[in-house]
Amino acid sequence: MRGRWVGLRGHVIVICALLGSAAWTAPARAQPFPSRPITLVVPFAAGGPTDTLARILSERIAAELHATIVVENVAGASGSIAGARVARATPDGTTITIGHWGTHVLNGAIFKLPYDVIADFEPVAMIAMGTQLIVGRKSLEANNLKEMIGWLKANPGKVTAGTAGAGTGAHVAGVFFKERTGTDFQFVPYRGAGPAMIDLVAGQIDIMFDQASNSLPHYKNGAIKAFAVTSPTRLASAPDIPTVDEAGLPGLYISYWHGIWAPKNTPKEIVTKLNAAIVTVLADPAVKQRFGELGQEIPPSEQQTPATLGAFQKAETEKWWPIVKAADIKAE
Repeated sequence: MRGRWVGLRGHVIVICALLGSAAWTAPARAQPFPSRPITLVVPFAAGGPTDTLARILSERIAAELHATIVVENVAGASGSIAGARVARATPDGTTITIGHWGTHVLNGAIFKLPYDVIADFEPVAMIAMGTQLIVGRKSLEANNLKEMIGWLKANPGKVTAGTAGAGTGAHVAGVFFKERTGTDFQFVPYRGAGPAMIDLVAGQIDIMFDQASNSLPHYKNGAIKAFAVTSPTRLASAPDIPTVDEAGLPGLYISYWHGIWAPKNTPKEIVTKLNAAIVTVLADPAVKQRFGELGQEIPPSEQQTPATLGAFQKAETEKWWPIVKAADIKAE
């Protein structure tokens, strides 16, 4: 009888232990998102345009979600290293990424990626529509776009153009500019637009096809020259810079939009909660003003949905992939 009681008591202890374990783990599973810090992965070096937007948003989104958001810069390979990092992350909302036309469209046509730029991510929100500026070092002798093109033709192969890496938007824009103008210059790849801009300001490189959010502060400080905006309308934050149409290169339009993504299979309720926080933050007048100063236009709230970002990304892929491949743009 005693032996039977010992055996039974052993089973009781095991059962109690299991019940105790369940009692401890059940609340953990039921904890609402976010119960842990969120990592916002930026695909480029600190100080660049995408990093700037991420840091403007992160603090406010963290306050909205009552969470901690850590900005992590994962630079290299035109943002594809960061893309792989997020695509492989646990889909629980604790790892998300900011990206744009280059990272989530162009990279898929240029690199042999270990992930799919569309299929391996859940769209969260469209956050900004931007444009590029054609800019040059302060000491460059040209004062307008026509003079710049003439100077390039007079110095074939000698001019240097900084990019955020091979295959980035700056690189692709430069290739199109070459084709449209019949000019020739050398691309100098950096680990982000921020480091490239440092060298442009220092006069170490000659020109850039750069996001307005990165170039405008330096242009306004008189550190660089701006020749044109790659859009059909002027920037409200820099109305003195002509459009490419006005400057003599009509139709060279490039939209440098930004979005937020999570890993594929992130639960819908988490995506919805992240989106709601982002939409609230983007409605903040202070955020709108800061984005405007950087040449970024925040889309209407009805266009900030996951579905809108997904559809827009797909349409951009269908538009740009054939163009990139026809131009034989490859990673260096």
